[in-house]
Amino acid sequence: MKQKLPLKNYCIALLILCFLPLQESNAQEKSDEKPKPKLDIGGALRFNYNLSSWKPEMKERGGDFGFDLFRLAVQGEYKNLYINAEYRFYSEAFGGNFLKQGWLGYHLNDEQEIQIGLLQVPFGIERYNSHNWFLNLPYYVGLEDDYDMGVRYSYKGDMFEYYAAFFKNGEELTFGNNSAASSSRYSYDIVGKNKEVNQINGKIVYKPNLDGMHKIGLSAQYGGIYNIETQETGDRYALAVHYEFRTEDWFIKAQATKAEFNPENAPGNSRDIIQMGAYGTPYEVATNFEIYNFGISRLINIDRDFVEKIEIYNDFGYMHKSIDGFAESYMNVFGVLINSGPISTYIDYAAGYNHSWLGGDFDNEFSTGDPGVKWEARFNINVGYYF
Repeated sequence: MKQKLPLKNYCIALLILCFLPLQESNAQEKSDEKPKPKLDIGGALRFNYNLSSWKPEMKERGGDFGFDLFRLAVQGEYKNLYINAEYRFYSEAFGGNFLKQGWLGYHLNDEQEIQIGLLQVPFGIERYNSHNWFLNLPYYVGLEDDYDMGVRYSYKGDMFEYYAAFFKNGEELTFGNNSAASSSRYSYDIVGKNKEVNQINGKIVYKPNLDGMHKIGLSAQYGGIYNIETQETGDRYALAVHYEFRTEDWFIKAQATKAEFNPENAPGNSRDIIQMGAYGTPYEVATNFEIYNFGISRLINIDRDFVEKIEIYNDFGYMHKSIDGFAESYMNVFGVLINSGPISTYIDYAAGYNHSWLGGDFDNEFSTGDPGVKWEARFNINVGYYF
């Protein structure tokens, strides 16, 4: 004997039959939708207080507090393409306004990508070879957080990372026939009568632990130095071995660097010194040197109303100039980074010996230097709102 289905079961079945075509239609519409470009705009506003031991009038008035920078950062993506750019606004005394970085990228897959534009040079520990606001000695000779115009390839696997790049030159602002490179830039490049040209870079990083606790790396770069007076091209190279250690709360960065420049200067101009510039002002750098730097930091979670975490750190750098009569340079920064949501505050005590940004004659600390100078120090507080 057949049983009749209740009326409500017929109604449910009818609703399902009606809904199935609608589901298929919605799924088809979603599959036909084209991906839309994404764009995020952020930036930062920073202020700076400093008290410098070598400035007697500043000490008399208890230091100075003023504007540091305003920056705009743009990130966007469309399918496998993406853009990353950052433009900075400083006072005229610090070089004015310029592009810090800016590139177009393409993700080949989850491990590989190619970038073109104003890119970070794959050399040494990236992004920073330090923990503090001042960075470390490699930055001041163009070997930390350096950006040049070129093409970069990256591969990031579980145990190995590979980087290869070609840079046509540093930031070129004039496109003149024989014009000197401008010092209005973020990272240090060769300026004056010489210009950086045709640089190649290679870097390999080995990660023995899959959790990334240890990173051991080798970096190399080689490029030309074009002299606009002699119209001849010299060369330059840099090599580095570097190591990183990180846990959830401890961080260590260590690097040994060797660099040499061989400019084809006009007769009468020393080949032991080359000019480098950033932030609107050039200075001299020795053409043959080694740098050894070591940094350690400890991260502490606070989770209070106005303080989320703090990072205590110390970064040390030593520069040996392999030229007779040139004095050595040192740098040490002890400080703390306080993170309060969008507000980050660096409190640093930066000490330097023959350091252009830390006392004495700005022009020649990183070249000839002066063995008779004393250590100088700068107490610095940088407060930034990042959005």
